[in-house]
Amino acid sequence: MSDFTMSTEEIINLLKQKSNPANLAGMKRFGIEVETALGTPIPELRKLAKIIKKDHNLALALWETGIHEARILASMIDDPKLVTTEQMDNWVGDFNSWDLCDQTCGNLFDKTPFAIEKALQYSLAKEEFIKRAGFVLMAEYAVHHKKADNQTFLALLPIIEREAWDERNFVKKAVNWALRQIGKRNDVLKNAAIDTANKILVQNTKAAKWIANDASRELKNR
Repeated sequence: MSDFTMSTEEIINLLKQKSNPANLAGMKRFGIEVETALGTPIPELRKLAKIIKKDHNLALALWETGIHEARILASMIDDPKLVTTEQMDNWVGDFNSWDLCDQTCGNLFDKTPFAIEKALQYSLAKEEFIKRAGFVLMAEYAVHHKKADNQTFLALLPIIEREAWDERNFVKKAVNWALRQIGKRNDVLKNAAIDTANKILVQNTKAAKWIANDASRELKNR
């Protein structure tokens, strides 16, 4: 918890000062939902997060504003030790853009004790961004948890194989990302990930073929 205190209103005013509405067009081109966005660059959010440090209650208040950048900032300043499963479920239900999903999973959710449990749960979701969150959590966990054992990730590979049929762009890209990041950890997981890609290829759907071929190509070249 920081000794530095700033109200939600003061932070929103700062975000507006740092915003550039011209950025919204670029965000939109990258498939980001801009209806509630200000156009504040991510580096500015990170600078502000370093000043605020960890503040769980402020994070909750920022999320409730519904402002796109305020929610990303909330994911940067929240304390993963204080995040509950109920909060995770509530926040993923608000995901309306891939960047909000990815930032929240990579900044916060993958550092909670519930990361793997929730990855498995969200992988079964019907909603595109909640399902994406399941696989982004797997990918981010593979990147950030250097000491996690192989078994943790070997158990995820059948889930990745199971969901490789999903044609939706933001889901299939996250499934692919999870497979590649698991395979990049070490040789054992690389071989297991390539085996999984081969199994996915047999599904013979457009999404499965793209996921399998892209992941195999990257992992075999490592």
